[in-house]
Amino acid sequence: MSTKSLTIADYTSYMVDGVPSMLLRGGSSKGAYFLASDLPSDEAERDDLLRRIMGSPDARQIDGIGGAHPLTSKVAIVGPCTDDRADVEYLFLQVGVDTDQVSDRQNCGNLLAGVGPFAYERGLCGGLGTVPNSPLRILMLNTDTVATASFSVADGAPVYDGDTAISGVPGTAAAIHLDFDDLGGSSCGAMLPTGNVVDVINGVECTMIDNGMPVVVMRASDLGIAGDETPTELETNDDLRATLEAIRLAAGPMMNLGDVTDTTVPKLTMVSAPTRDGNLSTRTFIPHRCHEAIGVLGAVSVATAALLPGSTADTVTLDPIDDRVRLEHPTGFFDATVEITHTDDGSVEVTRAGIVRTARKLMDGTVFPRAVFPRAKG
Repeated sequence: MSTKSLTIADYTSYMVDGVPSMLLRGGSSKGAYFLASDLPSDEAERDDLLRRIMGSPDARQIDGIGGAHPLTSKVAIVGPCTDDRADVEYLFLQVGVDTDQVSDRQNCGNLLAGVGPFAYERGLCGGLGTVPNSPLRILMLNTDTVATASFSVADGAPVYDGDTAISGVPGTAAAIHLDFDDLGGSSCGAMLPTGNVVDVINGVECTMIDNGMPVVVMRASDLGIAGDETPTELETNDDLRATLEAIRLAAGPMMNLGDVTDTTVPKLTMVSAPTRDGNLSTRTFIPHRCHEAIGVLGAVSVATAALLPGSTADTVTLDPIDDRVRLEHPTGFFDATVEITHTDDGSVEVTRAGIVRTARKLMDGTVFPRAVFPRAKG
């Protein structure tokens, strides 16, 4: 990904002249999108600049454009792709809110929904994406996997208005179809990193799975909850949070992720029988805050677990229809289509995963980072 080297003069330039950026809602998240060529090539310098743009570390992110929540403190970096597998490349960065962490350890399928429209707006698509639902191949650099986005354009611009509704977002917008290639094991080396459908951690049965996002899937009942609690109720349950964190820390090495103390993966999803019109009810920690919905790629992993015989999710899932799993979450539903084949040796392979999202351009202009050093008081 082509970026530029940062000089001392650049620091002053960034503060005076700003950095080109577009703010988009992608799926049920929101983030700042940048061209790679507009950011430093050195990772430490880039991350420092992004913290100053987002206003981190600060619980309110009051001196930046972050929204004081992990779902609104996200960055997408997009550029042309030299890999024959894709047309553009996309790096996702999760910027800590009240910490100085900037993590590339995971993908974000929600911000992925905005990559196609952003790339088109910035002239990266060439002749691609010029007719309704023409495909754009996106290399997700975090996991070296490819997603194909199909979105509509008209009169030389992406179409944002439409009649597709997704839970967690008011109103409707134009549909963006996302299909994923070879997600299994993209972070952990295998879809089931331990080779088992179920492992036991601290007395709790867990399905550890990576089909787009490393997730530990557990039955809510095994953790002493019903599974229909609000995110606030779960976040204020100190005993539950301590139990989940202990499981997460133990799961990290088992999932080939190493020490996950300071990382945002694996995610933790508690599942229970559906209570509305879905196939499965979910509550997800990402990993220390309870998600108001469920992440895109995390949902794909959980939906895959629901289709695995004997998994923790399988035992509470009502029968899906045509490989579509409807996940209930605190603010609605998430539909994921996962096609699975059973091989002669008894293993399971995922042949396709797809979802539908929407995106909307919120702002296009220049963002100004705070100063490198705080001004002296007085």
